[in-house]
Parts: sequence; C-alpha cells; structure tokens
Amino acid sequence: MKPLIVANWKMNPQTLAEANRLFNSVKNGVKNIKKVEVVICPPFLYLFDFLSRWIKSQILKLGAQDCFWEEKGAFTGEVSPTMLKDLGCKYVIIGHSERRALGETNEMINKKIRAVLKANLKPILCIGETEKERKEEETKKVLKNQLEKDLTEVRILSNLIVAYEPVWAIGTGNFCPPKEAKKVFLFLRKILKNSLILYGGSVNSQNAADYVKKADFQGLLVGGASLDPKEFIRLVTNVAKT
Repeated sequence: MKPLIVANWKMNPQTLAEANRLFNSVKNGVKNIKKVEVVICPPFLYLFDFLSRWIKSQILKLGAQDCFWEEKGAFTGEVSPTMLKDLGCKYVIIGHSERRALGETNEMINKKIRAVLKANLKPILCIGETEKERKEEETKKVLKNQLEKDLTEVRILSNLIVAYEPVWAIGTGNFCPPKEAKKVFLFLRKILKNSLILYGGSVNSQNAADYVKKADFQGLLVGGASLDPKEFIRLVTNVAKT
C-alpha cells in the first residue's frame, strides 16, 4: 500500500491566486511520483476551484478540513459530507486538536465520523496528547480514551484513517522522535487492526521518511511544511524513496 501524505493547509493561503499557485506547484512537483498518494486539504472555499480545474489529472486527491454531521437542513455556516462527496472530495479531517480546543466534543466528533462514513468518504481522525499528559506518562491512556469516545458505535473501521498528532508537537518544530512515535504506533495498531495510521506534528522533509521507514506509520499529516511547495515536494520525494 502506498504511503498517504495529507496536506492540511488550515486557514491558508489568504487569496485564491496564492492557493492556485501553491496547488499548481505541488501538482507539477509530484506528478512523476507514483509511490505515494498525496491529498490536499485546503480551506472550503478553494475546493471547488481545485476540483473543477485539476481533479481530472488524478495526480492529487482532495479532502476537507472538517464537516457537519447532518446531511442537510437549517444549519447556518455548516458543510455536509454529502456536499463534499458531490463536489468530488475523498477525505475529511475530523477532530483536529485545534477544533477540539475550540470546544468540539467527542460526541460531535463521533457524529461527524459516522456521517462521513455514511457518505462513503474517508475520515481522518486526529488524536493526540498534550505536553502535560506526556510528561505524566498518560499518552496511551489519553489516546485510548479518545478513540473509545470518538468511535462509539462506529462499525466500519476499514475506511477509517487515524492520525496521531501529539498536541505538543503541532506547529512547534518540536517533533516526536521516531523511536518514541513507533511505541505509540504499536500501541494504536493493537486497537486499530485494519485502519491506516498516520503521524503528524512538525513533520518536515528531514524527518518525514523516518516516520514511515523506521516508525512504520503508513503516512503523514503535514501542516506548516505543506504551505512551502519546495519543502513539501522534497518531503513527498523522500517518503517515496523509502
């Protein structure tokens, strides 16, 4: 199975012109790389433009950074999995720590996962511990608790992707050492028999390959590095060589 590399652009870039330049640069830079599947998750409003003009190339897949759990209705400001499916998206990031910090609960995440699976999309569930929890050696306890609550009554785990993103590593440059990350991977593998497991948190072109080759993760969730096309292309290239 090809490693899966997911680019989470978060609330970037600021204009459609910048987003187009970034997307086109990445598309051209990875078009000859066959051993890795690359997914771009831009802000919602850029999705249609990307899909309408470039999705036919099949070089890149598209995903969303979030969604709502209802199919339709009076939910101002929300976007449903059905809408994303119709647009041509394949993946949806769910439960990112930045959204959890804004008040998203396990119950909300659970509803979103079930809705995404029902729409035949692939959810990328983000889990991770804080620095305090890590220092108190509660990482495994925290991750197990998150999975149990987020996945209550979720039956179809074969289409589920789980991204281990230690909260203390996101956007800090303080990445989790691959040797330490592998221990978490082995723990998660016992729970998630058939799910893809990704690593995320200050991933860059220098450490990316180690998470796949040495720590056995089946891919990566990339934040800041995905906004620099040259850096992101180097990252994908290095993973393809593993």
